[in-house]
Amino acid sequence: GADLKERAKMHSSEVSSFVSKARATINEMANLPVPTIAAIDGTALGGGLELALACDIRVAASSAKMGLVETKLAIIPGAGGTQRLPRTIGVSLAKELIFAARIVDGEEAKSIGLISHVVEQNEAGDAAYRRALALAREFLPQGPVAMRVAKLAINQGMEVDLVTGLAIEEACYAQTIPTKDRIEGLLAFKEKRPPRYKGE
Repeated sequence: GADLKERAKMHSSEVSSFVSKARATINEMANLPVPTIAAIDGTALGGGLELALACDIRVAASSAKMGLVETKLAIIPGAGGTQRLPRTIGVSLAKELIFAARIVDGEEAKSIGLISHVVEQNEAGDAAYRRALALAREFLPQGPVAMRVAKLAINQGMEVDLVTGLAIEEACYAQTIPTKDRIEGLLAFKEKRPPRYKGE
């Protein structure tokens, strides 16, 4: 999250500019054309959780602490939290967490759907990071074009009704048909070998 000591010294106009830049950066993260995984091994409060919410998948240690605590400071989450948290865990529960400025640990975060995976912290303090790397290794062999358009179809489809979402999916699928990777995938399957995708 933000450095509150620094924030206290800022003029009102500086705060608006800072939050606007944070929002833009977090939106860029959300719009990256590759899968993104947040690994939360420690504390993700305020902007830290907003950044994690912009990722496709979140992994946390059971001892991690997460929350959108801005109302405690008489402000609101301003870098996407009021929009991404309800879309992740549901409107009513998101309101409760934001209104109460509640901090949850990894176990509770998993139980409410805030994170996908919870892991016990290890001695090195990087258990969530290690789990995130394991997930990334599962994603890595897949076709790069397919991964990009699958993310696009899901993200855009979640913002519209089902009929429109299905049309988005169809348009995204069409982008994979003329690719060399699609042919390579079929050939690799036929030849019983791992595919060698090039993102073409």
